[in-house]
Amino acid sequence: MRRRVPRAEDGRVTEIITGLHMSPLELLALSGAVALVLARWLPAAARPPVTIAAGAVFVLSAIVLSVAGIRWQMLPVLAGAALALPFAVSPLLRRRAGRETRRARWWLALPGSLACVGLISAGPAAAWAFPVPVFPEPSGHFAVGTRVTQWTDPHRPETATAERGDRRTVVVQLWYPAQRSPADAQRAQYLGRTEREAHTVSDALARYIGLPGFLVDGVPRAHTHAVFDAPVAGGGGRFPVVLFSPGLGGVRTQNTAWAEELASHGYVVAALDHPYDSAAVVLTDGRTITTRIAAAGDPDEDEKRSAETSAIRAADLSFVLTQLGRLDRGEIAGSLTGRLDTGRVAATGHSMGGGAALQAARQDRRFDAVIDLDGYPHDPAPSSFDQPVLALTQAITEDTDPRYLPRLGKVLKLSTATSYRLTIPGAAHITFMDGPLYLPPVPSLVGSLGRTESQRVVAAASLAFLDSTLRHQPGDVTGALSAYGDLSVQRPGGGR
Repeated sequence: MRRRVPRAEDGRVTEIITGLHMSPLELLALSGAVALVLARWLPAAARPPVTIAAGAVFVLSAIVLSVAGIRWQMLPVLAGAALALPFAVSPLLRRRAGRETRRARWWLALPGSLACVGLISAGPAAAWAFPVPVFPEPSGHFAVGTRVTQWTDPHRPETATAERGDRRTVVVQLWYPAQRSPADAQRAQYLGRTEREAHTVSDALARYIGLPGFLVDGVPRAHTHAVFDAPVAGGGGRFPVVLFSPGLGGVRTQNTAWAEELASHGYVVAALDHPYDSAAVVLTDGRTITTRIAAAGDPDEDEKRSAETSAIRAADLSFVLTQLGRLDRGEIAGSLTGRLDTGRVAATGHSMGGGAALQAARQDRRFDAVIDLDGYPHDPAPSSFDQPVLALTQAITEDTDPRYLPRLGKVLKLSTATSYRLTIPGAAHITFMDGPLYLPPVPSLVGSLGRTESQRVVAAASLAFLDSTLRHQPGDVTGALSAYGDLSVQRPGGGR
């Protein structure tokens, strides 16, 4: 399977072979390296031309890759070819000099050839395990635009730096229905407004989850399908709004594939960076704020901190909704003025963000619906609320987490509207974000749905719920949701 995606090194479109997650140039270097090793085992007449051609292809590809930027996944390929090159070229040089050519016995050469092939094979295996993410094409009829803004709440102090008198500031990225851009238009960088910001955020995320940064160096190279500051789609209608809060330590872009899919179907998605919580937040003045969230090691203290974090996030969501209302009314300048339907709004989030979305809806009745993507509610005193909820979860049992289901069930029962819990077979916690696109496809880590199927299922279930609750489209939402997993329906009054 082939797909054209932008590469961040030079901003041009480069074809990626999605099965191996390698570019044509990398495949050329790989082919040359393999041919160098195999040339020794060809008939005598074929060895010289194959060796010369393979060596030329490999050397030229390696030089170009060195200029463009070599991914770490190519280092084993280069090492294997470098070991094979002297043995492949030496007989040719001896023959050219008129000297007798000598070949090692096959049983002596075979271990070396196998070792070189093993090294070279490690390259595509690593590229497959840690690829440059390829984002699924949005399926809606709208193109997608994006922009980043920063807002400061003058009424809330920043509790993480209260001694300095700071006010709470959030960074928000909007994905919205847009007009079609030219085919050669630059697509938005993943993880940041610039490649530098993307690398800053990627490195911070790697540190947060305890991975060496080089393992995911393909992530900040990726571009998405959205175009920065693309003109808003014509027609003059207003679009329903979906606010999104990421997981603990997560960043606003962590669900880009999901956001682009919703935007292509006519929604505006506003995703938040929560400073001092998100792994890294790059402000407009260039400052980078890293997380201050850390486990205390005491369950009671950790739950107290989680409740405090959830409350701050819920307040952030309400503040951003207020700002979006001001943007729609023209009190804040922007191309989306008059296009935001802030009377049809959903609060959503992943993990910690999902719990915060539930809390925000309970405290702020301007939210009309909630989507909780595998999030545990940390609100210490939940009370009844009017909004319908879709809770998407992995398969959870008392053995995996004895608190999760009772807590989530308790909150869902507090809703006076019909709510849904959808358990997606084969899902893991990371299934509900972009992680499957660039992490090793290990079921215990990213689930067993596959890289693109994970994105499709989560977005399709979200759209079925949003179309029903925000757009009030006719149809059997229960049947639509049931197609994606095991559905439990919580009706008002405790009925099922």
